Amino acid sequence: MLEYLQDNWLEILGTTVGLIYLYLEWKASIYLWLTSIIMPAIYMFVYFQHGLYADFGIQIYYLIAAFYGLFVWKYGKKKEERVLPITSTPRKYWKYIVLSLLFIWAAIAWILISFTNSTVPYWDSFTTATSIIGLWLLARKYVEQWLIWIAVDVVCTGLYVYKGIYFTACLYCLYTIIAVFGYRKWRRMMCTDF
Repeated sequence: MLEYLQDNWLEILGTTVGLIYLYLEWKASIYLWLTSIIMPAIYMFVYFQHGLYADFGIQIYYLIAAFYGLFVWKYGKKKEERVLPITSTPRKYWKYIVLSLLFIWAAIAWILISFTNSTVPYWDSFTTATSIIGLWLLARKYVEQWLIWIAVDVVCTGLYVYKGIYFTACLYCLYTIIAVFGYRKWRRMMCTDF
């Protein structure tokens, strides 16, 4: 057991930071963006070691998006608002969201099939494409981001068990459960904001 922990210390550290991130996201705290700078830096190494190349690549996106999210949450509000409010995704956006998801998923799958030795190109590309959409929704503080994360977390849990990344699989299983409660909490917070 000790040898396993020594061999997987980086994944354990990433899981720990992920738990802190999850708590901060559930609370709708702006500080979630600080942990979302640290976590991808750790997981780039974990995913690359396990041949999850799309997940590796999205960590770079997460780093960039963390700065974007921090900026939007801090400065994207109207002058009279103290904080960016939690709202529902405008209906007119969903067509573009779905089309973007399908395009990104297909493009990443093609890259993985054509240029890597990925053993799970469709699942890896699905979680990556869906995460890109989910993070954008989170940065805009749309409540539906939780529904996107539920889908990502369920698939990631199975994918990481398959790849032998057990601590991260447990983290994503917990993410799934918390995302259900996070969605309900944000819905209540959204109703009281106005």
